[in-house]
Amino acid sequence: MAEKILIAGAGIGGLATASCLMKAGYDVEMYEQAPELTEVGAGIQLAANAMHVLNDIGLGPALSKTGVRPGAYVFRLHDTGEEIARFALSDEHEAMHGAPYYQAHRSDLLDLLVAKAREFKPDVINLNSTVTGFEEDDDGVTLLLADGRRPRGDILIGADGLKSVIRAQIAGRAARADYTGDAAWRIVVPVEKLPKDFLEPVMSVFMGPHRHVVCYYLRRGKLLNFVGCVETEEVSEESWTAKFSWEKLKSDFEGWHPAIQSVIDAADRDACFRWSLHYRNASTVWNTRRVTIMGDAAHPTLPYLAQGACMAIEDGAVLTRALGMKDDPAEALDLFVRNRIDRTTRIVEQSTYNRELFHLPSEDEIRARFANRDEGKDRNTWLYSYNALTVPLE
Repeated sequence: MAEKILIAGAGIGGLATASCLMKAGYDVEMYEQAPELTEVGAGIQLAANAMHVLNDIGLGPALSKTGVRPGAYVFRLHDTGEEIARFALSDEHEAMHGAPYYQAHRSDLLDLLVAKAREFKPDVINLNSTVTGFEEDDDGVTLLLADGRRPRGDILIGADGLKSVIRAQIAGRAARADYTGDAAWRIVVPVEKLPKDFLEPVMSVFMGPHRHVVCYYLRRGKLLNFVGCVETEEVSEESWTAKFSWEKLKSDFEGWHPAIQSVIDAADRDACFRWSLHYRNASTVWNTRRVTIMGDAAHPTLPYLAQGACMAIEDGAVLTRALGMKDDPAEALDLFVRNRIDRTTRIVEQSTYNRELFHLPSEDEIRARFANRDEGKDRNTWLYSYNALTVPLE
């Protein structure tokens, strides 16, 4: 019977998992290498499949005050802005799936998750704690820290992200990073700097040859989040805080819709960020007898389906349920992995496919591709409809 659980990493997935576990009565200790908990200034999308879990740990009311409920998901041509496809979100999404769809600032979500975890246990998060590996035996698992500390528990969860130390030890190697060919621009613009009512409050995807742009609102509509993915041979730093010149951003989207030009022109010219996107294979081995990985450590994904954080949040709820169903830690972790690996693999594969879909070389190909697909029906059928709190665990 697992009673004390160690978590390596205090990002969004690790924190959500910690609160799920503590709500269920487990003692949790988190170990995070950073000296403070911060998130980049960017948006995050939380569909119903994630919101079921966030509602369950009590964050729904707070997210309703800071997040935005987009009216729809809209696909547009890059230059004319012509609408190619649309499916409803907002009230219809909640009515269909029992939870809302929110767009939020990543730092706001992180702050809420930190506060909730500390509400359960004030000293749950240990900062300045660099993980170097683990040791396990029949009686428990020991987390190895760079400063010599050796905290011990019944189970260890590796929520330590793309460059996971825990994954590397379980799988025998770190996840290999292969450049996708895309770099992602990121800017956030206050709406008072933009023309009034120039973009409706929806999730907008502008699709063009070899690049696309995603725009949506944050913080009750006070900010506009812009992410622009561009195919380029220039491989740069894989960092959300790497800055590039505004002039380069402007040139990358020359000839695009006036709304895109308005956002770029209104951007802080000293705060244009760009990072290179890399493929990383999902792990086929997630667990040992007392250790498992989750989130980006287990199933790193590209950002073309807006489900990376949602998958990690789902992981936390399913893992908590699995631990409650099996007394033996190894059986519980096996149950968790069996019930997550197929779904997360499908999401990763769909996200990779969307890169091609959003970058088709001509308008004719875009029209033809969307003529044969109902994006809303597809996602509502299997992606958004998933509820980690109630899905049968096989």
